[in-house]
Amino acid sequence: MPALQETRTVVALAPAKPAGLADLGLPLVDSTAVKKGRVHEYLQLLTDGKIGRRFQDIRIIALKTVEAGVPSAKVFVQFEVFGDNTAAPTNGVGFEAVLFAGEQQLASLSSSSLFLPYANFWYPNRFVFEVSIADFDQADRLDFIAKAEEVRTL
Repeated sequence: MPALQETRTVVALAPAKPAGLADLGLPLVDSTAVKKGRVHEYLQLLTDGKIGRRFQDIRIIALKTVEAGVPSAKVFVQFEVFGDNTAAPTNGVGFEAVLFAGEQQLASLSSSSLFLPYANFWYPNRFVFEVSIADFDQADRLDFIAKAEEVRTL
């Protein structure tokens, strides 16, 4: 059975303005802080070297705010994914996102599946993870790791 290789891309995080985040419902207060990063295109290859899956517009938005008097930090991972002539298994393996401060790993965040019901079509995906305030403050990059998994080819 064909299989996708585990592949990784690095998304640099930089302080940003809280503009364009209305669809996330971000509570804006004086202490709200935002970090953003983006990768435009990212390919996941099959073990034979052919393209098996495409990721587009990977956007990482890290937010620190206060809601109802409680401080919190969240990381949103958003992207579109395309099964390039490959059908995902019913129980896919998803992806892992690892926050770093320089070379120091801060947190590992993972999803067990992608929203990719059919091959040859682009699907938007959005995930949110709670992180510690300290991890938010230190984070300067996120490694997005598309995990290896068996797929069916069309």
